[in-house]
Amino acid sequence: MVPEQIFDIVFYMEIIGTIAFAASGAMVGIDRGMDVFGVCVLGVVTAVGGGMTRDMILGNIPGALVRPVYVLVAVATALLVFLVLYFKHNLLQGKPGILYDRAMFVMDSAGLGIFTVMGVLTGIQNGYPDNTFLLVFLGTLTGVGGGLLRDIMAGIPPYIFVKHIYACASVVGALCCVWIYRAFGQTLSMVIASLLVILIRFLAAYFHWNLPHIKHNI
Repeated sequence: MVPEQIFDIVFYMEIIGTIAFAASGAMVGIDRGMDVFGVCVLGVVTAVGGGMTRDMILGNIPGALVRPVYVLVAVATALLVFLVLYFKHNLLQGKPGILYDRAMFVMDSAGLGIFTVMGVLTGIQNGYPDNTFLLVFLGTLTGVGGGLLRDIMAGIPPYIFVKHIYACASVVGALCCVWIYRAFGQTLSMVIASLLVILIRFLAAYFHWNLPHIKHNI
């Protein structure tokens, strides 16, 4: 596959992930009673926060500022979600709400897989192909960092610490991406690692997998 085709694949994968995360951030903002500005800010933070943090760790100007298309897509997505629910308050009640939740779960899982892979590949492109720990850290940070910032700003317990197998799926996907990249190259590592993260999320939701935690009696 020629470099131009790889670049196109990466770009479209990032756009899909941006839309998914921005929509989830917007929904959290709406649930917390934020105004339209707050909803858009939360959508943007969720979509690009992890990648911006990753870039700062690597000593680079955040890619979302160099190529603001991701911020614009995030704002447009969050604004669209807000406007739809502003004029259709009951849109997500009943069966439509169930369908929306399922669609959001699929998109959020896809976004997690995509951004995890993008984080690993960014570390490789910045000259750290042999540092497995750093690559996995960057992949996981890119995948879950935006959601973590979203929940902190919204004043709720971070989702990645309390619900389902989320960050762990990102860690496994990042490790897989590193190993496959070294053995078979970039294209195969992107596809397989992203699908693995999505598969783990689906299995965790279906079988109700959660990490052990202590239950307090109140």
